[in-house]
Amino acid sequence: MQKLLSLPPNLVGCFHDITGYPKDEWFCTHDPIGHKLGSGGGSVHLLMEYWKAHGKKADERLLLLHAGGQSRRLPAYAPSGKILTPIPVFRWERGQRLSQNLLQLQLPLYERIMDSAPKSLRTMIVSGDVYIRATQPLQPIPEADVVCYGLWLGPEIAKDHGVFVSTRKDPTALECMLQKPSVDTLNRLQKDHFYLTDIGVWLLSDKAIEVLTHHSTHNGKVTEYDLYGTFGCGLGTHPSQHDDEVAQLKVAILPLPGGEFYHFGTSHELLSSTVAIQNLVNDQRHILHHSMKPCPSIFVQNTITLRPFTDSNKNVWVENSHVGARWELSHNNIVTGAPENDWAVSLKPNECIDFVPIGEEAWCVRRYGFYDKFAGDEQTTPRFPLLPNAAALNAYMNGDNTVVGGWLSAEQISTQANLHRLCLQRQQFRAKNWQTLAKNHEHSVFYQLDLDDAAREFRQYHIPAPTPIGNNEPLMRRISDAMFQSAIATNDALKATMERKAFALLREGLTDTLANSRVAPHKVAYDDQIVWGRSPVRIDIAGGWTDTPPYCIMEGGNVINLAIELNGQQPIQTYVKPCKEPRIVLRSIDLGASEVVTTYEQLGAFNQVGSPFSIPKAALALCGFLPEFCAEPYQSLADQLHAFGCGIEVTLLSAIPAGSGLGTSSVLAATVLGALNEFCGLGWDKAEIGHRTLTLEQLLTTGGGWQDQFGGLLHGVKLLQTQAGFHQDPVVRWLPTGIFTQPEYQACHLLYYTGIRRTAKTILAEIVRRMFLNQHEDLSILRDMKAHAMTMYEAIQREDFETMGRLVRKTWQQNQALDSGTNPDECQRITELVDDLCLGYKLPGAGGGGYLYMVAKDPEAAARIKTLLNNHPTNANARFVDMTLSHKGMQVSRS
Repeated sequence: MQKLLSLPPNLVGCFHDITGYPKDEWFCTHDPIGHKLGSGGGSVHLLMEYWKAHGKKADERLLLLHAGGQSRRLPAYAPSGKILTPIPVFRWERGQRLSQNLLQLQLPLYERIMDSAPKSLRTMIVSGDVYIRATQPLQPIPEADVVCYGLWLGPEIAKDHGVFVSTRKDPTALECMLQKPSVDTLNRLQKDHFYLTDIGVWLLSDKAIEVLTHHSTHNGKVTEYDLYGTFGCGLGTHPSQHDDEVAQLKVAILPLPGGEFYHFGTSHELLSSTVAIQNLVNDQRHILHHSMKPCPSIFVQNTITLRPFTDSNKNVWVENSHVGARWELSHNNIVTGAPENDWAVSLKPNECIDFVPIGEEAWCVRRYGFYDKFAGDEQTTPRFPLLPNAAALNAYMNGDNTVVGGWLSAEQISTQANLHRLCLQRQQFRAKNWQTLAKNHEHSVFYQLDLDDAAREFRQYHIPAPTPIGNNEPLMRRISDAMFQSAIATNDALKATMERKAFALLREGLTDTLANSRVAPHKVAYDDQIVWGRSPVRIDIAGGWTDTPPYCIMEGGNVINLAIELNGQQPIQTYVKPCKEPRIVLRSIDLGASEVVTTYEQLGAFNQVGSPFSIPKAALALCGFLPEFCAEPYQSLADQLHAFGCGIEVTLLSAIPAGSGLGTSSVLAATVLGALNEFCGLGWDKAEIGHRTLTLEQLLTTGGGWQDQFGGLLHGVKLLQTQAGFHQDPVVRWLPTGIFTQPEYQACHLLYYTGIRRTAKTILAEIVRRMFLNQHEDLSILRDMKAHAMTMYEAIQREDFETMGRLVRKTWQQNQALDSGTNPDECQRITELVDDLCLGYKLPGAGGGGYLYMVAKDPEAAARIKTLLNNHPTNANARFVDMTLSHKGMQVSRS
């Protein structure tokens, strides 16, 4: 999606420099100076300028963001535009950046909407001075020429905005749009109508853009035209303004699910909206740091403060400033841009001050009122002192008015401000803040930030590494600190050491519960009995990765997966039987390998990746055959086996290639634990076996989540959900199986072995590293995955086969967004062959190879897919495998 921005003229030339955004994705221009175009004419002008520069391309999606106003009622950010207003990190949010601004907060919702919109809706028009949140999944967006989003707001608010009116019989079809209707009008409407308050998020088809362009141009030139007051009021079945061409457009209106609207258009709203956002969460369990501010409406960013705030300070905003020991603030104060100083500055209630760099050396000082509107002459009259250099500024602030070199108006300040200097000062102050934030981590946002971004700034500004935090700090904070120390380390050895420490601490947290729950295995099988465990494998179709620590520990996970049998068999099997000698014999049928274990040392050497018997050794350890997991002391393994009553033979069979993506290693671990549980009389249920499998994988240092083992332990199609915390205990919700088992659908589910092998550990380690660091983009994707699992849950509950298949496609897109390596070129060539015949497809698990799961559009398409891939195999081992839903899950029985 291309982003087109209408900005203040002074910002256009330096926007890409100060934001770092690439020019090929972000286009900037401004309205013609001295000509008012209105929201409609401004949109058309922005489009025409973009097409003039880059050409008009079919199927290109465009976001038009209007942020070119003069910001008269928010003077503090008039020079750089309200769109770049720095916004404080939310006290309840994880993964935000210290440098975040309004634009960065706005974009994710707009991108979600465009991703969900039909292809015919290619243009979105939005406003730049609002922050809009949708706390629930978006509803389907219908085909229409214009789609507008609104909020359910009371008449006392709606009266100051545009409203969309619809009949109660057809609430998504627009009857008319009204601009600033009276409370009486709104109250009368509610008898047989609904109304939604316009939030300025409009989607337009090409036809709608043509109509808008026709009304906004005259003789090839763009003229003033209002998108909301004129074009909008001409829409609907009974429009409030008559316009035949506009009225022919088909319109749909949608309430934004869980919508919240925060305006940043005035000085007052800058504070009130920020306070409202910070107070969205008051549950102390979800507030990520314990602030020591004397008042919640004090906000300090990118600032050095030498004078403490008191409870007399409220509604105070200080940003990009140095507040010295001799400053006096009260309430309703805004301070921006103050360079390093030792001035005595006193701000009375409702008094604000702004320092703006002009040219290469000059400064302009603007004192203004908290509620000033800068209307008319207030905006254009030169009345703010211009100081030629820093020395003159210092003299002026110390009372010498003779150094004033001229006067600027508010309008001139915005057009002449040196935004490079302004942003450089902000960066320098922020660089000085980092060490203070890290040192004061108990009361600061430091460890809830995007630490990947923080590490980049530490390296960029050569900031010394903070002292590692102590062992008495919360475990998750210690984990984050260790990975942060790794991320900023310049020494490769230290980097590796701190990364290992982070993973070791994670293992400590996940295995800690076992330290106080040692077990006492005792033989319950007869000498001639064999305990036989067998399990299906799993295909994850939504929410994969949200089960992976540390993400699931921080936010809980949602996963939907299927337990499947291959070629009519449960492919993972384990056999446990007694042997006479006091030893442990391990065999693998599929690998043709065996090993005899006679000592604790041999059994404890299980954390070697690549060892054919790492899993059964770790499983035996967790079942009490290592001293640290056993409730009773023994001198040696031989002594313990004598007391147990026999030696143990464990035989493994994995009738599936390694690196399959079907959760093979986790399901095998769970099956071994299940069989040993039965053999040793441990009394574990499937939930406990699943939990101990997660611990086993941590012992092996392979990591991984909980969905693989529960996918095989438990039958059928299910949603697995956990809450935040180190004890991950999934709640299971079984789903109907009709769209997987009914004859008209069963043939559409295809499983193809690509013959491409991969190991999940390398993909896993990098993604987990970014989880440790609260990496912003990854956290956003993981949250989308978690929500997407619930959308899939609803589709399967409705037995909506087509939607389920399309959601599988979205799952695959999410997996690739998290890690592009999940879809290697060899796999992509396969999916390109069958793409038009599939509703969706994905490589199960971490991807990178193994099996390809496909949902064909219908049985005929499934047959064509089989023919295509059988005729064009990727390699000698590529093949289709019959898959059927398992109705049993893991089974354990005795001979």
